[in-house]
Amino acid sequence: MKVAVVGVTGLVGTRMLEVLEERHFPVTKLLPVASEKSVGKIISFKGKEYEIISAEQAIAAQPQLAIFSAGGTVSAELAPKFASVGCRVVDNSSYWRMDPTKKLVIPEINPEVLEKDDYIIANPNCSTIQMLLPLYKLHQAFTIRRIVVSTYQSVTGSGNKAVAQMKAERKGMKWGEYPAFYPYPIDENVIPHIDSFLDTGYTKEEQKMVDETHKILADETIGVSPTAARVPVLGGHSESINVEFEKEFTLEDVRQIWQDTPGIIIIDCPDQNQYPMPLSSLGKDEVFVGRLRRDSSIKNGINFWCVADNIRKGAATNAVQIAEILLQKGLIG
Repeated sequence: MKVAVVGVTGLVGTRMLEVLEERHFPVTKLLPVASEKSVGKIISFKGKEYEIISAEQAIAAQPQLAIFSAGGTVSAELAPKFASVGCRVVDNSSYWRMDPTKKLVIPEINPEVLEKDDYIIANPNCSTIQMLLPLYKLHQAFTIRRIVVSTYQSVTGSGNKAVAQMKAERKGMKWGEYPAFYPYPIDENVIPHIDSFLDTGYTKEEQKMVDETHKILADETIGVSPTAARVPVLGGHSESINVEFEKEFTLEDVRQIWQDTPGIIIIDCPDQNQYPMPLSSLGKDEVFVGRLRRDSSIKNGINFWCVADNIRKGAATNAVQIAEILLQKGLIG
């Protein structure tokens, strides 16, 4: 099986190679793709060295699968070109997510939507993935009326330039002495601003969580009110999630549903100072939940804390899991 990884030199692209290897995805020929300035450089995969090639070279090789992590502009241009040669594309950008003709997939939630005519498949936003994994079975059981979520997102979600900015600040460099990705220093700071602002006052990042929740759960009646902030953490997004249900429940019901949901790990012993943190999730593929408690201000509400590695389950791992579903359904290979 020929597999192209587009954007192979980025934070997510390099992690995609790791996940493909760790999960023993049956790659017989790797086609590593990056921008023109990286063509000819060497990367390593499964103990072998590969030369980075251009997108045109990869398309000419007619791969069965292409996993994209190269930004919306690149995906808009190149995904249809790969698809035109019979290649299935799993795209990590936001470009295709809300296209009504494209599927938006979290493999633990809606793998059944993938069909033989799907050649461009969208990977959801990292914050949406980790929020919905612990919520979708609760929604099936108790019907979610409203979600209020605040995100505390790692700088790795912004890519290599953001990581370089924070590292420069931690070395003591002053504002203006280094290339800055954010409009303000990020070290020892919290920036309540991810992506551009909309006329509503929400940011695009926040609106993605609203729109993607409705599409993945196939229910536009769910109220979703997000606030997204960037925090000086090098790996792992955290979320404070408040949920109001239509139906009554017990906390034991919630815990049992989480225990029965693949991909969730419960860390919830506050009396022993045990709760999920970014350090809990770093390098792991599960979503971690804890601090579960009733919302005492409403009848059928809960609060909980949720953490996941945004580069793995929030991006690379989810994309490879989608590819595994395509393989299982006989749509590739």
